[in-house]
Amino acid sequence: MLADLEELVLCESYSADHAAVARSAEVVGALGARLLGAAPERIVIGGVSHLRWVFGTPRVLLVGHHDTVWPMGSLREHPWSVTGGKARGPGVLDMKAGLVQMFHALASLPSPEGVCILVNGDEEVGSTTSRQLIEDSARGCAATFVLEASADEAGALKTARKGTSRYEVVVHGRAAHAGQEPEKGVNATIEAAHQVLAIAGIGAMSAVSVPDDDVRGADDDVLGAATVTPTVLSAGSARNTVPALARLSLDVRVPSTAAQDRIDVLLRGLTPRTPGARLEVLGGRQRPPMGPQSSAALFALASEIAAEQGQGPLRGAAVGGASDANYTAAVGCPTLDGLGAVGGGAHADSEHVNVAQMVPRARLLAQLVARTR
Repeated sequence: MLADLEELVLCESYSADHAAVARSAEVVGALGARLLGAAPERIVIGGVSHLRWVFGTPRVLLVGHHDTVWPMGSLREHPWSVTGGKARGPGVLDMKAGLVQMFHALASLPSPEGVCILVNGDEEVGSTTSRQLIEDSARGCAATFVLEASADEAGALKTARKGTSRYEVVVHGRAAHAGQEPEKGVNATIEAAHQVLAIAGIGAMSAVSVPDDDVRGADDDVLGAATVTPTVLSAGSARNTVPALARLSLDVRVPSTAAQDRIDVLLRGLTPRTPGARLEVLGGRQRPPMGPQSSAALFALASEIAAEQGQGPLRGAAVGGASDANYTAAVGCPTLDGLGAVGGGAHADSEHVNVAQMVPRARLLAQLVARTR
């Protein structure tokens, strides 16, 4: 398993580099073909390479991704290594070790019959080209198992996830010379500052409560409050020019579709405070939330299997991050996430996998597949 993991990590696969993702698809496809005895279908959409294996009539869907957030050349500063029981390297936790565990888990069964495997190449950027594939593959299946990393170093499975929305607020002002006639301009930077404060107010209100009783549900209690976070802000074109344009990116995380809808209405209702300024609100809903009811039965089964295998009690966790599990749960397929590697530091310099947990996690997945397909 470590030799296979090394091969995947050494093939960098930055999401934005479609050629690198295509090379990674070749390596991942060859690994799966060697362990499963069948070559994948390679699906290229919008230049992004995805892989799919279908064995018989699928009852179980396994979902993973082979793209990473790490820019090309990251291996120079973060080389592959295995020391002190930890494997390190770009994307080792998120989620190349999960792919290795998935293939070895299936290879340990007498047959992969009844299983569909989908490994996409754009999960880290929202699965924009693969969403339809994921949703179509999940429909009609009895279970989806997602090979994202565990929720923490103790190996907690991900039983609920917040939904996500992405917005960009574009402020249109009017340029003018900042020294000679600033009064003739409409300052987009000042208007953007007003909007940052207004949006922060929406976020604070969402964090305190959802005021309407018919909007709040059980998922809000499990996943916590919605968050609305201004992130990237840019404005202006020259130091001596009144800015004519500003752009503000927003990250929204929600516990329920009701909260997602409500925040969408509030953001689209933003109004300019500066005379002459105009606002555009672009973007919107991305991944729907995954409530705990989607994973409850599968988590109970996983806990039973873990106990039989002597792995100790499993714990579930609701998390703020989203994954392709959000899509499979939203189409009505029971979904359990976080079945991949155990480790920490995803997307960070400290990214690592606890090697001792790779085989137990593969054994857990193998029995989950065997009992649900």
